[in-house]
Amino acid sequence: MKKYLYAFLAILSLASCLSKQDVLQNPRVAKRPQPAEPSRKHEAPKPSKPAATSLSGLAYIDQYKDIAIAEMEQYGIPASIKLAQALLESGNGNSTLAREANNHFGIKCTPEWNGGKTYHDDDQRGDCFRVYKRVEDSFHDHSQFLLRKRYAALFELDKDDYKGWAKGLKAAGYATNPRYADLLISLIERYELYQYDRAETRNEKKQREAIVQTEIVESKAEEAVVAQTKAPVRIDIHEVKQGETLAAIARRYGMETAELMDLNGLKSQSIFLGQLILVSQ
Repeated sequence: MKKYLYAFLAILSLASCLSKQDVLQNPRVAKRPQPAEPSRKHEAPKPSKPAATSLSGLAYIDQYKDIAIAEMEQYGIPASIKLAQALLESGNGNSTLAREANNHFGIKCTPEWNGGKTYHDDDQRGDCFRVYKRVEDSFHDHSQFLLRKRYAALFELDKDDYKGWAKGLKAAGYATNPRYADLLISLIERYELYQYDRAETRNEKKQREAIVQTEIVESKAEEAVVAQTKAPVRIDIHEVKQGETLAAIARRYGMETAELMDLNGLKSQSIFLGQLILVSQ
């Protein structure tokens, strides 16, 4: 009886070894079922959204210098002046108006304006500002804004005379800040914006002046409308100094850090020396 039992156990052991060997060597043999892994809920990948980042001065200049040069060639406004004004008024392109309305110069609505509109508290509650389809439109509209009698003398300057333009804008009442001309010149020289200005011959200057002067608005009534269109610029830009933090800057201007970050499109509190921070809308 024991003899038969031993023979039966030997056959079972051999069958088990053959079964394992078949599974390993013969691909047609089905593998043994593996323990099921814990079920995980399948989640479709979410579309990636580009993070809103704060443009630095250098990035802003690189992105828009060609537009400023094109406007300079057409009207004679130094590209360095236009870029410096845009840097100041849009906070390196990080202001709400610049980000949401492509408005880089703070131009307000007028009765004849048929384009898009957006409303923000400024000199008055709910002031109306122009919305542009493209940034190029904002830069061009700024050139049109300067084609006024009060700025006419500026177009008689050489189009690479950024110091004359900076002082002339302040003298004409473009900004109330007594250091406005110095701020523009400082920005131009810090970023070497004068490299984008182009000199012109005497004949080129005469031809350009003749064309531009015909576009200067002479009407006093129109001049009054313009005065209502854009009040003198308030310089609400802070330049980051050595050792400053975003929280310290926010406290200085009576703002919350989160509010300052949102205003400038910042995702972190990381800032760098010389960065221009918008401190009010």
